[in-house]
Amino acid sequence: MLRKITVALASVGLLAGLTACGSSGASDDPDAPLKVAVNPVPHGDILSYVKDNLAAKEGLKIEIVTFSDYQQPNTALTEKQVTANYFQHVPFMEEFEKKSGKKLSFVAPVHLEPLGVYSKKLKSLQDVPKGATVAVPNDPANEGRSLKLLAANGLLTLKPDAPASATERDITSNPKGLKFKPLKAAQLPRSLEDVDLSVINGNYAIEAGLAPNKDALAAEKPEGNPYANGVVTLPENKDDERVKKLVKLLQGPEVKKFVEEKYKGSVLIAS
Repeated sequence: MLRKITVALASVGLLAGLTACGSSGASDDPDAPLKVAVNPVPHGDILSYVKDNLAAKEGLKIEIVTFSDYQQPNTALTEKQVTANYFQHVPFMEEFEKKSGKKLSFVAPVHLEPLGVYSKKLKSLQDVPKGATVAVPNDPANEGRSLKLLAANGLLTLKPDAPASATERDITSNPKGLKFKPLKAAQLPRSLEDVDLSVINGNYAIEAGLAPNKDALAAEKPEGNPYANGVVTLPENKDDERVKKLVKLLQGPEVKKFVEEKYKGSVLIAS
């Protein structure tokens, strides 16, 4: 009986070890595939282009792990299921660090998805009625970003020192009496039927068939924009040669051409 128990425990330990090794995205082997978490559009599309067309020339193997929301890519990174992710901007990363107590490292910017104000009911921001309902992202970094876009287009005024994570408490003037409806970013395109305006993140706008440069009533400008999406990893992996190769490819001329031809201004290469 004792021998059977010992063998059983050894088997369980071996199985657990295999599972742990299989689920970890980190590796000391420079030739191991680099696991990267992404959102499907445009990040997954861009990374697939790199994987299929450019990576082999750099001796880089890429494994793409796709998530449809903004929370799981960072969870996968901190739990070491992946070695890097590519979906977020610095203000979002900093909010995650603040809430989670985890440290991340923003390695390099790649592209900007302009945040846009969309409507199925209005043709212009001049038509916004009193008491209009505006859907905005419910994560602090992108909610603040939305309020700043509305302020830049004259719909409200924020405190001069309003942070990146500005909230309604930072509004000093709201002449239209706008009512805000925070929603998960992925739900914003579907909110267009129910609200007067919806401030939609670029990736979800593109997935919904909306083009920031054509369909938005207002959109962010690229100049001096702090919201470029880029490659993020754990601090101990920021000098990983595979991560450096990935950044080199994502910032290269081939990716710039691919993005310009595929997205036609809806996604902009970070300058």
